[in-house]
Amino acid sequence: MTRWPGVIDAFRAELALLPAGAPALSLGEGNTPLVPARRAGRGADLWFKWEGANPTGSFKDRGMAVAVSGAMATGARGLLCASTGNTAASAAAYGARAGLPVTLAVPAGRVAQGKLAQAAAGGAQVLELEGGFDEALRAVRDAGSLRPDIAVVNSINPLRLEGQKTAAHEVVAQLGRAPDWLAIPVGNAGNITAYARGFFECREAGRAEAVPQLLGVQAAGAAPLVRGERVPSPETVATAIRIGDPASGPLAVAAVRQAGGRFLAVTDDEILAAYRFLAQEEGLFAEPASAASLAGLWRALDEGLVPVGATVVAVLTGHGLKDPERGLSLGEAPRACAATGAALAALLR
Repeated sequence: MTRWPGVIDAFRAELALLPAGAPALSLGEGNTPLVPARRAGRGADLWFKWEGANPTGSFKDRGMAVAVSGAMATGARGLLCASTGNTAASAAAYGARAGLPVTLAVPAGRVAQGKLAQAAAGGAQVLELEGGFDEALRAVRDAGSLRPDIAVVNSINPLRLEGQKTAAHEVVAQLGRAPDWLAIPVGNAGNITAYARGFFECREAGRAEAVPQLLGVQAAGAAPLVRGERVPSPETVATAIRIGDPASGPLAVAAVRQAGGRFLAVTDDEILAAYRFLAQEEGLFAEPASAASLAGLWRALDEGLVPVGATVVAVLTGHGLKDPERGLSLGEAPRACAATGAALAALLR
């Protein structure tokens, strides 16, 4: 079996923005499964790009490997980012791998415990800031301008999108072509931008004949790109996309305009229904924000936006263990059982 080298060695020729001579920092990110749906397609030929299989359990690892490698190449003395959780977990892990100190600015009391645990275990300094993600990112931008020796590794760093676009290259290779549609959750809007970039590169290189239309899915309580205006106090159970002023919003709007498609919003009830379906019918335990892609696809199929029979890839951006409290709400509470075969057999389903 050939060892997967990570996204830098696998895609270095495509990573045009990575500084020459940058190290191939890797935890084995990328090469994630493309899983065919069994029951969720509702007439579409649906596939799930399972990014929860990355080293820290989210798609952020692709971009973080590239951003931290770039920071090492340019002599950065540390890393800094704002985060709703997944970026924090990834920065902590890749900072540890690189031997660089990491400071994380997170919204106080608004980050899932699984993500905080990853950040703390990685040895990062976690600072809780008042307000939401948007306020934290503004503070990080300001701090970064005051400390140019510290690399800001949010998606405002162009190397993050360079790394994240590798998922689109993988989808084309795994599917044998580009899908007709890509359904993807949208929070800070960097990932949809990165996928679009990757698909256009595949078309230009002759590896795909077309670019998929993009279905960017936001939560109804945090849908600035659907509303066309900033959301001052975003609210949703899908904490990873609880962002009211996406840093990559203009890039994402341009990507959807160029590729075709649209943004739409789904309710928390729709997200949680898809979240439950993924776990209990498809065997994929994704975090709630990931389930937004499926909820959005179902809405788009109902509205006739995505035609029956279309080949669709829905991106599942992060693992369900990121938010263990929400996962515990899916099933029945544990039941007591005597430690005998007879008692156990009587409760078998």
